[in-house]
Amino acid sequence: MLDTKSLAVLSQALEKLDSGFGNLPEFKARSFDLEQFAQVLNSTAEKLQNNFPYFHPLYAGQMLKPPHPIARLAYALAMYVNPNNHALDGGRATSALEKEAVAGIAAMFGWREFIGHLCGGGTMANLEALWVAGQIHPGKKILANEQAHYTHKRISGVLQLGFESVHCDVRGRMDLAALEGRVKKGDVGTVVATLGTTATGSTDPLVEILELSKRFGFRVHVDTAYGGYFKLVTNLAEPARKAFEKIGEADSIVIDPHKHGLQPYGCGCVLFRDPGVGKLYKHESPYTYFSSTELHLGEISLECSRPGAAAAALWATQKLFPLVTGGEFARGLEAGREAAIQLYARLKNDERFVPAFEPELDIIVFLPNEHSREKAAVRSREIFDAAAKSDLHLAVAELPARFWSGVPFASSTETVSCLRSVLMKPEHLEWVEPIWERLLQAYQDTKSLA
Repeated sequence: MLDTKSLAVLSQALEKLDSGFGNLPEFKARSFDLEQFAQVLNSTAEKLQNNFPYFHPLYAGQMLKPPHPIARLAYALAMYVNPNNHALDGGRATSALEKEAVAGIAAMFGWREFIGHLCGGGTMANLEALWVAGQIHPGKKILANEQAHYTHKRISGVLQLGFESVHCDVRGRMDLAALEGRVKKGDVGTVVATLGTTATGSTDPLVEILELSKRFGFRVHVDTAYGGYFKLVTNLAEPARKAFEKIGEADSIVIDPHKHGLQPYGCGCVLFRDPGVGKLYKHESPYTYFSSTELHLGEISLECSRPGAAAAALWATQKLFPLVTGGEFARGLEAGREAAIQLYARLKNDERFVPAFEPELDIIVFLPNEHSREKAAVRSREIFDAAAKSDLHLAVAELPARFWSGVPFASSTETVSCLRSVLMKPEHLEWVEPIWERLLQAYQDTKSLA
């Protein structure tokens, strides 16, 4: 199942890398016991078997997409040098690769003039975006969809900025009336628009949020850590398509290459439309920046040491798969989206299940059709366990019951435990039928427990 054929390519590339240092005098590296080395590595492999098969199409639970072999190999290749992309002294080649790779992501959103860099992940990237927002609008509040990632509330607390959640509609999108009513108070500095919420993949109405920002003067930060690459696809419904088309009008953007970008964890990216925000990062280090007058990435980053290997992996991946509409990379996203559409259609047309709403990206949330929310929640967990026994791995999420507004549940509870499926692998399109078969079997296996 796991790719090993590409290891021969890594060996060739390693020889190429090694030849670049052939002029150095030989030295004796510390030796190690190869037999003991093999024992420990095999023991590690055995420990790693205690994982779900994240790489397989039957894993459709969380946002876990295997890195492409080119990313794995480029990362491994760079690790032989172990560059640090904080300063050019520590990562001369990989800093150049990072700048080029990040420029490619910015270009996907229509930006040529910008400032940005890679981060350890979406949390650190959003931290930087909200830190800049707080510097520009000191003391003003941050607003985000109640279905936005919890990291925004946590980050706001770290930055000592006020934070408030905005009510969402029955499709998980920020409620515009609620937002307008709140920003009218005049104490809001930034609104976070999420394009691809973690739970449901919903997209906030960015077009209208941008219009409100013109009227009320707040910054717009787009957290599209999960959904950003869908800017390239052609099979989105109109509301989501219009939102993605407007990303380039935001003040800042966060996207995670380690989600849909085929990268190993952790690889996030933060972008600012105004390069002038770089002055906010200004600091003086007596020992770090001395080798070059060029921009050191540490001069525009809150993080200090960062793996140059992540930049090498991202650069290599984008070299192999350019970020263009109609390209192989974009078609892979479209395949996952189509898989979600097909699975949703099966759920909608089967009386045994009740999907919340049509997916905007590639995430579906649904319930078994029961007479009460309490029973639906219990049955969801039973189906989750039963499906896993046939190697179908879903997820369970706790979501607002109003997402199933058309279902007359006999209950007053505000949330319900439901099933969630993330069909983010291109291969999922070919596996819709096996997934469906196992889901129906899990339903049948738990019927006797009802």
